[in-house]
Amino acid sequence: MRVAGIDCGTNSIRLLVADTQDEAGDGGATRLADVHREMRIVRLGQGVDATGILAPEALERTFAAVDDYAETIRSLGAERVRFVATSATRDARNRDEFTDGIRARLGVAPEVVPGLEEASLSFSGAASVLPLESGRPVVVVDLGGGSTEFVLGDADGVIGARSIDMGCVRLTERHLHSDPPTPAEVAEAEDDVDRGIEEALAEVPLAQATAVIGVAGSITTITAHALALPSYQPERIHGSELSLAEIETACGSLLGLSHEERVALPYMHPGRADVIGAGALVWRRVLERLAQLTDGRIATAITSEHDILDGIALSTLGRSAG
Repeated sequence: MRVAGIDCGTNSIRLLVADTQDEAGDGGATRLADVHREMRIVRLGQGVDATGILAPEALERTFAAVDDYAETIRSLGAERVRFVATSATRDARNRDEFTDGIRARLGVAPEVVPGLEEASLSFSGAASVLPLESGRPVVVVDLGGGSTEFVLGDADGVIGARSIDMGCVRLTERHLHSDPPTPAEVAEAEDDVDRGIEEALAEVPLAQATAVIGVAGSITTITAHALALPSYQPERIHGSELSLAEIETACGSLLGLSHEERVALPYMHPGRADVIGAGALVWRRVLERLAQLTDGRIATAITSEHDILDGIALSTLGRSAG
């Protein structure tokens, strides 16, 4: 079956059209074979943290992308479609304007999912392409624009999950106003992140983790920086395992660069350059805390190019045709 998933986050909107494949040799597990994968930076969450509403210009950018995605879905013949919106839309008082606009363009009712469902979808997407074992929990960290999801699970399913309102767009708008950020701004942002991690720990036993998998654009871009890639190369990024020291160096480097210097990096999407510093700050802080919680057992981190978008596409198999 050909399916389509759309992930509409705070910073980007992404489309995946894929064919499903049942693998008899893998316990009947269903895998996705990409037909088309696309990402656009639309910054739907522009100003939402301060105003509580989706800005007219942000809605316009998002609707323009959805018009194009709808045509791609039709032309590729997807049989089922699911549209999921996350942090920015959850927080917006005028989200009905958004959902009505998406329904009119796509013919599918968009779903503004709660944080726990977002976390579960992220875990299933990452788990669909990476091997998991019973009794060896891994933590998937989905670092988005408006929120970060922490999901601990193994081959038997999710053990604990929590979505925290700390993302690269939200933290940039709250704290990182200078170019590059000042030490005082960085310290304020780190305090915010530390509070968020403690919130997650109240529901997710992160100390049980035997490995950490990072997903979403900030983490994949940080990995590209650590690998010093000549361009953004998903095949090099996906599945790469780096030491925490390598990641910390890459995060510190990105946080200290100016916007102009970030834009000049060959793997940097122009729409991510202004918020990647906050993404680097979050990822560095999360990994430092995981190393402490696990007494150094977590010494590396794996990056996955497959995440909530894959989880959304897979989830269409248990739903009515859209």
